[in-house]
Amino acid sequence: MTISRGRPRASGPPQSGLGTEEDILRAAAKLFCTVGYGSTSTHAIAREAGLRQSSMYHYFTAKHEILLVLLLGTLAPSIEIAKTLLRSTEPAAVRLWALCLLDVRLLASGPVNLGSLYLLPELGDPNLAEFHMRRAELRDAYRELIAQCDGIRESEASRVADMVLALVESVIMLRRAESNLDIADLAPRIADAALRILDLSPEVVHAARTRAAVLAETLSEPR
Repeated sequence: MTISRGRPRASGPPQSGLGTEEDILRAAAKLFCTVGYGSTSTHAIAREAGLRQSSMYHYFTAKHEILLVLLLGTLAPSIEIAKTLLRSTEPAAVRLWALCLLDVRLLASGPVNLGSLYLLPELGDPNLAEFHMRRAELRDAYRELIAQCDGIRESEASRVADMVLALVESVIMLRRAESNLDIADLAPRIADAALRILDLSPEVVHAARTRAAVLAETLSEPR
């Protein structure tokens, strides 16, 4: 999420030790997800980040720019994982299970529920078009994996992909209702349910889960 740009802060060293831009993003994420995007001013973000509002404008010239970076940050890791899985020679059901598991984990990670930003009415802002483009890219990766699964007709793949992605993103609402979700238990359950949407047999689901769990852990390792 950290991108180097702007000038040095004018009010002391970064609070987090990660850089001024990262402090702005963390402050905005906290406020957007607790106070609300519409109710959060750039002044409030600057204050939360520990710098003057004028200094913040060296990094972001408008509030929607901060929102866009946060939104893109929720998608980038999953898109990279999806690209890797599309190149894998594992069976499609195995790769789909792994993508669902890791996508749920990513959406549930972090100190605040950044996925809840997907629910903002402001997402129709043309300034956020890049987010919608990148989200469509992730959705297309799901569709391609689903189309490769046995028994799925190409004409069905798009509709099923929408259902699977909606199931994966349901973790956003679950996390909103319960802040202390057991993701270790929930993520594989959602991945199982995604394969059941494809009407795969319990035996196929179990076999896919067993192989995909190992694959997912490999993809989760730091690089």
